[in-house]
Amino acid sequence: MAFINIGFGNIVNDEKLVAMITPDSAPAKRLVQNAKEAGVAIDATQGRRTRAVLVTERGQVILSALVPETIAERSKKSISDTAATGEETHEA
Repeated sequence: MAFINIGFGNIVNDEKLVAMITPDSAPAKRLVQNAKEAGVAIDATQGRRTRAVLVTERGQVILSALVPETIAERSKKSISDTAATGEETHEA
């Protein structure tokens, strides 16, 4: 199990993520709006503009101020660190 920093000290379990998308398309905007209405949206933007929408396997929607590419790079680093040491790592 590895954790990814999604900005402002917020971390998520990368094994629970299903998708990372940009919030610009109409379907992504509907996904976020529906999640907010259903109470399953987690806003981790600290008041900044949403640049990535993360969807978990349980249907929760997490909003991040970091772009998906940055989160993906952090995920790759976290996975390679875990594989290299054979231990679980936690990014700060």
